[in-house]
Amino acid sequence: MRVNLPPVLVGIILAAYWMRVLHLARKIRREVGHTANVIPPELFGFITRAIWFPVVFLWIAIPLSVPFMKYPPGILRPLIVSWPLAWAALAVAMAAFILTLICWKKMGSSWRMGVDPSERTSLILTGPFACVRHPIYALSSALMLATVAVEPAALMIVVAAIHLTLLQLEARREEKYLLGVHGPAYSEYCARVGGFLPRF
Repeated sequence: MRVNLPPVLVGIILAAYWMRVLHLARKIRREVGHTANVIPPELFGFITRAIWFPVVFLWIAIPLSVPFMKYPPGILRPLIVSWPLAWAALAVAMAAFILTLICWKKMGSSWRMGVDPSERTSLILTGPFACVRHPIYALSSALMLATVAVEPAALMIVVAAIHLTLLQLEARREEKYLLGVHGPAYSEYCARVGGFLPRF
């Protein structure tokens, strides 16, 4: 059986991405005593994680498993097949992963996966954060869209829609939190720097 390589390679990138997230959470736990708000303490954050964790599992599992299925069920069957698009999307996924590694390094011990209203972290305005306020979320969006491009199945599209929606909600929660913590400094930053895309 001939295996469609781009989805498998994207799945490997995704597995490496989320393994790095878990590593960062363990590292933050050693440094500050909690797991970087992987499960936020407030109710809304807890509910979003209850949705997000299965979404992340499917995000990784679909591209890793479907190429090996001889007869995938309808919801896992690609709606279109485009080899040039798949390979281009794979390149986008790899670039997004590498740039995310740079963002994580820039954040250092301030990296968090969620918001804890009682916590105070540094405001980072340099590096990728000088271009967009949410570079990690923007790159995660690009990584998700690249996954859909290489594995355009109905279930993958649903997973993408949920993930992208949750990213937008999380970005708004973070902005509200950062505005409360950093006040005018963050407000001025928002006025001159775009959220997910650079402001020209």
